[in-house]
Amino acid sequence: MTFPDLRPLLDKVQIRGSLAANAPLADLVWFRAGGPAQLLFQPADEEDLAAFLQALPADVPVTVIGLGSNLIVRDGGIPGAVVRLSMRGFGALSVEDGTRIRAGTALPDKRLAAFALEHRIGGFAFYHGIPGGLGGALRMNAGANGTETRERVVAVRALDSAGTLHTLTNAEMGYGYRHAAAPSELIFTQALFEGPAEDEAAIRAAMDAVQAHREAAQPIREKTGGSTFKNPTGARAWQLIDAAGCRGLAVGGAQVSEMHCNFLINTGGATAEDIERLGETVRARVLETSGVRLEWEIKRLGEFRAGGDVQPFLGRG
Repeated sequence: MTFPDLRPLLDKVQIRGSLAANAPLADLVWFRAGGPAQLLFQPADEEDLAAFLQALPADVPVTVIGLGSNLIVRDGGIPGAVVRLSMRGFGALSVEDGTRIRAGTALPDKRLAAFALEHRIGGFAFYHGIPGGLGGALRMNAGANGTETRERVVAVRALDSAGTLHTLTNAEMGYGYRHAAAPSELIFTQALFEGPAEDEAAIRAAMDAVQAHREAAQPIREKTGGSTFKNPTGARAWQLIDAAGCRGLAVGGAQVSEMHCNFLINTGGATAEDIERLGETVRARVLETSGVRLEWEIKRLGEFRAGGDVQPFLGRG
């Protein structure tokens, strides 16, 4: 699909970052599938992003993507402007007040864990096992190994759709399980985190345990999007999926992982439609066998290709 070029809308503003029309996104997401962005903007820094948002017409939708690890981009692509923050402009790291870390939101979670280890700040080992960026972790309250993002966040810096700067406290982020209630229009640019002072050996041991668990239990070398569905209250999604007979189930080039049933993988040549249709098939089978309605944890963005709609089996989720 080819979208109309939106770049002329920004002719009167000086943009220092990169702008690309009909930019392919498949290589930017871990599933390696999906359509283009109508306009892909990678800002030079926070000031450049603010100028872009101030100049962009209000009727042009804005979508933010990070490292693409927890994301399905549908085959028809994403209309409007897609913003992707770079490490160069949004990857700074610094220590404040001994046990606080200020980090840019383009930073991979693993980098924050390593930085905390270097400065003997505990409580960040769980990020060593999350294959995403801090922006996504803040937006979805990412967690692993018994710890969640909300336990480490002090404050978050963000720009709204008009380019106005805001600082949100932990309480204002409105955290719940795999969710933040902060307005969806906000683009997080940096955050202040805090953890306890801790012995380096203890932190390293925790990180090693996280890595060992991932390597033993998750298909980390596959084209995947991480955990597909949220764990229902009092249950584990992978166990429900396994009990529904979905281990190894395939649709086109997409397959439920044999190693971990809550991971979908692109075995080679899968379309975004294949992946989403497989996910909805899993949801239907789990509901039939257990009565539980699984909710998507992976974000699905954009439009279906013509004739390739995937109807939700269980309504919105």
